[in-house]
Amino acid sequence: MKALVCILLLLETFVFVVQQQVDGGLNENEISQQISSEDGRQNPPQTDTLRAEASTIQHCHLCFHDIHAALRELTATVTEQKGNIRALETRLRDAEKAAEQHTFLLEEMNKKNEVTDREIAFSAGLVESGNVDIGPSTTNITLTYRNVFTNIGNAYNPITGIFTAPLKGAYMFKISVYAHGGHSHPANATIMKNEQRVLVAHAQQAQGTLNSSKGVVLILEVGDVVYVRLWSSSKIQDNSDNNHNTFSGFLLFPLK
Repeated sequence: MKALVCILLLLETFVFVVQQQVDGGLNENEISQQISSEDGRQNPPQTDTLRAEASTIQHCHLCFHDIHAALRELTATVTEQKGNIRALETRLRDAEKAAEQHTFLLEEMNKKNEVTDREIAFSAGLVESGNVDIGPSTTNITLTYRNVFTNIGNAYNPITGIFTAPLKGAYMFKISVYAHGGHSHPANATIMKNEQRVLVAHAQQAQGTLNSSKGVVLILEVGDVVYVRLWSSSKIQDNSDNNHNTFSGFLLFPLK
């Protein structure tokens, strides 16, 4: 704003001088003589005018000096702001790298958890110690295989004898049954899915030992249960040294 005022004052002064030349019909020499002759007078009009013009020019120089100083200050401020912007950009890049690293670590943790969730397998025998005879009974019996060999994922409960699917997938199950021969009491054990009979391991003969084993692949939803049920008329024998009767299962692969 100061610069604009100075420029306007200069133009006004130039116009005034030119007007004086036109109005008075004075040439350059006459103007110089008039100025010289009036130097000694008290408050000469032309001298005051020229002094005012000189003061205006000096004021303009001061304005330009102020503008130059302001420009230097503005340049320093812009330079400082550029430095701040560069520092902010560096911090932003560092934050983006940290976020990417955090996301990568979360993904790796999720992958590890997913692998852990998919590691599901169990195998158990019927007897923890000693010799046991089970059956016959008036009702079907859910067998509890208490001698746990493996229970990765803890999906099998040795107290209830029930396997509960922790995720949807294809699972493999196997059972084995063992008994002493006799016509009156066969060995019949059934793999059950929820309340549905899937298959039967059956063995019966007049004497000696008898055994049977069966396996099946089942598609289970989360929360589906699988267990073994002994028929009411059946009888099996086992001991902790041999573990003739077993129940095993494992996840083949998960399903979406």
